[in-house]
Amino acid sequence: MPPIPLITLTTDFGEGSPYIAAMKGVVLALNPTVQIVDVTHAIAPQDIRGGAIILDEITPLYPSGTLHIAVVDPGVGSARALVYAEIGEQRYIGPDNGLFSRLASRLGASKIRAITEERWFRQPVAPTFHGRDIMAPAAAHLSLGVDPDDLGPPHAQLVELVWPGAVKVANRIDGQVTAIDSFGNLITDITREMLAGVPTDETVGIFCDEHETRCIFNAYADQPPMTLIALIGSNDCLELAIVDDSAKIMLGVRVGTPVQVKW
Repeated sequence: MPPIPLITLTTDFGEGSPYIAAMKGVVLALNPTVQIVDVTHAIAPQDIRGGAIILDEITPLYPSGTLHIAVVDPGVGSARALVYAEIGEQRYIGPDNGLFSRLASRLGASKIRAITEERWFRQPVAPTFHGRDIMAPAAAHLSLGVDPDDLGPPHAQLVELVWPGAVKVANRIDGQVTAIDSFGNLITDITREMLAGVPTDETVGIFCDEHETRCIFNAYADQPPMTLIALIGSNDCLELAIVDDSAKIMLGVRVGTPVQVKW
């Protein structure tokens, strides 16, 4: 297996957390030449679904063969497995708790190994920090050319989460808020494909909680500041935003809130 030039980190540790620096230190102590890129450390604490969405949207953009370490691990220290998985053209290390389920359901996993071989671990292993003591050193050894098969035995399948998705019926689409970005924009599971043929003028209404807006626009600048606007975002899903402000704060909406498009 060729050496890996690039490793990414995705965690719920919080930006600026010393836990991030600890994991990077372990990787770089073993392989000082590898490049480490932060995807995000702003996943909400223990939010496996949120982490799964970020991994699915962002990691396939990286060069083929990139190794992604993902740590959103509320079951750390329990019997949950740690895995290495090859999904699409990317490689992943993390807990098998559903974190990779969105990727795997869309792209399929071609190889899954449980990470059990202790010779690749940092010792002693803290039961509350497997990111530092198991995942980071395993990734570093892989980056130096260790064969993934040497990490541990085959792992039958990844834990799956249920991803119900939006539903389209006559003159209506029922979906929900699946994520909230750093600007406070509400991202839904209503896709561009589902909106094909739906009018974008004032005959279409978008409803979220008790809030309503009309029309589907192309850009935030299409409406004046402090206006609730609906548009298709960069991930090809319907978004709700407050122009020049935070829809999360202004509307008090959370992930899971129903969203309905009617025309």
